[in-house]
Amino acid sequence: MLLANAGLTFEAVPADIDERAVQANSGLAAPGEIAGLLAREKALFVSSNNPGRIVVGADQTLALGSRLFSKPAGRAQAAEQLRLLAGGTHELHSAVAVACDGKIGFADVSIARMTMRRLGDAEIETYLDQAGEAVTSSVGAYQLEGLGVHLFERIEGDHFTILGLPLLPLLAFLRQQGHLGV
Repeated sequence: MLLANAGLTFEAVPADIDERAVQANSGLAAPGEIAGLLAREKALFVSSNNPGRIVVGADQTLALGSRLFSKPAGRAQAAEQLRLLAGGTHELHSAVAVACDGKIGFADVSIARMTMRRLGDAEIETYLDQAGEAVTSSVGAYQLEGLGVHLFERIEGDHFTILGLPLLPLLAFLRQQGHLGV
């Protein structure tokens, strides 16, 4: 959606990598490093099967202190994530990497800090009822561009970073390389 809204023509190609295995084998613990590694690995995987094409890979991690979160497996896990995040500030680390012919030409990791308001069990249950299955499609059990916005009291960082793609640095790189006219 972000690339389309920016007027870019592209083809979405899934990167068939085992993200958890890549992360485990890397030995990395820092959320930004993990997001950067996964974005690079995705771009390299797709690039290796598409010679001559510019490939963009992206990934995002959510961290509360040193604890990393994954997408919740169901409603109970979504509620638990919201209980842990409520009343505190967590970080979203969004990474992008650009590859061509199996080589990384650009990589960036941007951070957004999100402060969730205090939430009681009744508020969490009401949110989960209203948001439905969408809570399992995003780490942290929220989508800021939807009902999830009601969960927050403060947001620091670039809007695109929050949505999972450091779009402004990506566009600057593509422009610098002569791939964009605007």
